[in-house]
Amino acid sequence: QVSLVESGGGSVQSGDSLRLSCTVSGYTLALNFMGWHRQGPGEKRELVASIAQGGLINYGDFVKGRFRISEDRGKSTATAYLQMDSLQPEDSGVYVCFVQVAGQISRGQGTQVAVSS
Repeated sequence: QVSLVESGGGSVQSGDSLRLSCTVSGYTLALNFMGWHRQGPGEKRELVASIAQGGLINYGDFVKGRFRISEDRGKSTATAYLQMDSLQPEDSGVYVCFVQVAGQISRGQGTQVAVSS
């Protein structure tokens, strides 16, 4: 049974930074990738960033060099980090960590990010 624990998030002002983290544990099969989606009020869910086994990284088009994803992987525990800089009000929303283990995706509860101008 895979367990996801998310932390970070909060309320900041435009231009500030936040760091999200997501720790996954309990897996014994291949951890394919980790990442975050986000969903703002009235918006569709969109990819923020993902990092795959082997290090391949993808960012949403809106990131524009402002965010950086990284990870620490162990045998059965891994933590992904999302460093978000130059945050803007349009970055506000619920950020949900997701992982894929042996082809099955699990998601966390999500953390709120609120950016005021």
